[in-house]
Amino acid sequence: MYRMNHISILLGVSSILAIAAAPANAAITFNTFVSSGDLSSVLSNNATIGFAYAGDKFVGSVYFGPNNNQLYSTDLSGTSVQKFGAPIAGFSGEVYVSSSLGTGGYGPRDVYAGSESGGAVYRVSHDGTSQSLFTSGLVGGVRSIAFDPYGHYGDGMIVATNAGNIYNVSNTGTASLLSSVGEDAEGLSFAPQAFGSYAAGTLFVASEGSGTLRAITPGGTVTTAVTGLAGAEMVSFVPLNLGSSLNPVEGFYASAYPFNIQKASASEFAPYLGDAIITSETTHNVFQVHWDGLSFITSNIGTFPGQPEDGIFVTADIISNPVPEPSTYSLMLGGLGLLGWIRRRKITKFS
Repeated sequence: MYRMNHISILLGVSSILAIAAAPANAAITFNTFVSSGDLSSVLSNNATIGFAYAGDKFVGSVYFGPNNNQLYSTDLSGTSVQKFGAPIAGFSGEVYVSSSLGTGGYGPRDVYAGSESGGAVYRVSHDGTSQSLFTSGLVGGVRSIAFDPYGHYGDGMIVATNAGNIYNVSNTGTASLLSSVGEDAEGLSFAPQAFGSYAAGTLFVASEGSGTLRAITPGGTVTTAVTGLAGAEMVSFVPLNLGSSLNPVEGFYASAYPFNIQKASASEFAPYLGDAIITSETTHNVFQVHWDGLSFITSNIGTFPGQPEDGIFVTADIISNPVPEPSTYSLMLGGLGLLGWIRRRKITKFS
């Protein structure tokens, strides 16, 4: 789920040419990024669930069994697996992880973990040396965590639960109910550009049971955007600048329960910049949702090698900036692109 300096115009042009060469509607190819053997040797458990990018490392979680409440980390090549932080008391089942953006009063790349066994989120410092309860009292088990990169939702943490409640949590851990979708909500992502009639920066929520993708405005109004997405597990918008640095860390990462972590390179998603990508837990399909100017079009663009759980895009901007601008962030459950007007807005806000 970070990053260094701005790339040259020449590198940007060569990147664009490389991306443009990717064939439209080609099936997405995935490769093992974190192996089951490495996970098992450290945790005695390879049932991958959560996975987040945290700057100089990735941080993940595993399902029931040994070390279910113990996070792990890897280096940026998916190796050097080791335990991260201490076991979190009371956590069990699916443990969702995300890392903060360094804006809105949150420290850069601290790790936040929530458990479906209860409505609480813990904060773990970036180096894993300290951890504490961050927020509690959320109705329903925690199913997803995302950070608002555009400022439309107060730069807060967005948390979804299995009760269908969507909370906006401040940097002090104070939670307020933003809205409710009435069913389990596991996927969260923010649109990097206008998506149909929805404004850039709008929050979208995916629900597995009904296969529905919904939009939630900053005021909490819920509307149905797309239906028929069987088993919709996670939604991630493809960043508009994905692949621009040619850094091999860029790409899409997802947990393949109960085996390992899978990765697809940035070039695989070149035809889908700005579109929504939804993974299906029940069919393992990878759906693309595209606005063609009149309606949303859904296409099956691949099959995930396992049961897909968490899914994140990592982009050049995230890699190049230790404390990135909000507009340059791409999130664990919502790949975000760079929009000129948003960047100008953020520069003004923080100047």
